[in-house]
Amino acid sequence: MKGLRLAALTLGLAPALAFALVASTLARAAESVNLILNWTPTADHSPFYYAKAQGWYEKAGIDLTIETGKGSGVSSLKVGSGGSPFGIADLATMLVARSKGADVVALMSIYANTGQTFYWLKSYGVNGVRDFPGHKIGNPPGDASRVMWPAFAKAAGIAPDAVNFVNVGPTAKIAALKSHTVDIISDFYNEHDLKAIEFGADLGYVNWKDIGLNPYGNSLIVNGAFLQKNPKLVEEFVRVTQKAYAACVADVAPCLKALLEQVSGLDRENQERQWERIKFLMTDEFTTTKALGWIDAERMKKDYDLVHTYLGMEKPFDVNTAFSTKMLDTSIKMDASKVKK
Repeated sequence: MKGLRLAALTLGLAPALAFALVASTLARAAESVNLILNWTPTADHSPFYYAKAQGWYEKAGIDLTIETGKGSGVSSLKVGSGGSPFGIADLATMLVARSKGADVVALMSIYANTGQTFYWLKSYGVNGVRDFPGHKIGNPPGDASRVMWPAFAKAAGIAPDAVNFVNVGPTAKIAALKSHTVDIISDFYNEHDLKAIEFGADLGYVNWKDIGLNPYGNSLIVNGAFLQKNPKLVEEFVRVTQKAYAACVADVAPCLKALLEQVSGLDRENQERQWERIKFLMTDEFTTTKALGWIDAERMKKDYDLVHTYLGMEKPFDVNTAFSTKMLDTSIKMDASKVKK
């Protein structure tokens, strides 16, 4: 009604001025919405920057602020406490946060496949996971691959205590491997090319998916109370985000342009290489047939059981309450033809 009254009041004004006043009022009416990332912005976050630059969120009535994150644990807790309506988080981490009382729900998978990967140099006497015993693995304390190591060891058929972990910061992993401070490092698969360029044919690696462990990775999450109060806005947010990811799969150049214009310190070539790996992580049988971002109930049950076994749940819950695919646009699917084999 306010828009109609404003339109009536502006009838006596010049059309251009009247339009400007109405447009300005509508823009001010957009809902201010915060999205906290899981970490510093990189290629996997570029669709958000692209959609924002294109005005897609604004057109949907959303005034989006993108906040740099400090890990999935932080983003899960901030969203779960209502400090941010939306966030990006590793789903296993989100499940742990929910068991601790965080009011959080997953809406869309970004990494349908796990990004967790171990890297080593063959010249150090490691040619596969069976050679891990007796070697040193470098990663940060609390790193998900270290926490979930017992699950990996069981799937790989080796004793959990057969390796030694060494504290290595995220930016020091390659240097630690190169200097032989450690024999193996863990990292996300989207950073694969940095290691391949550095070590060439001497590099060996295994993605957790290759040994049968494939929990969901980074995903879009929402505060549960916010979802209940604003279902239409949440649906608009999810569908704009889906549309943006599909557009970036089709052509990542404008997406990276939007990212690099807003985020300093990123190397374009490295981000381009990352995006090729990210498309692989986005692709599974459900995202290509159900909807881009689809979360499968059976996989979520397996993820819940995995987390319950190796991380523990303070207060167990029905995993079906921790995610929803109702907001997804099923006409938007992941284009597997864009994924390099």
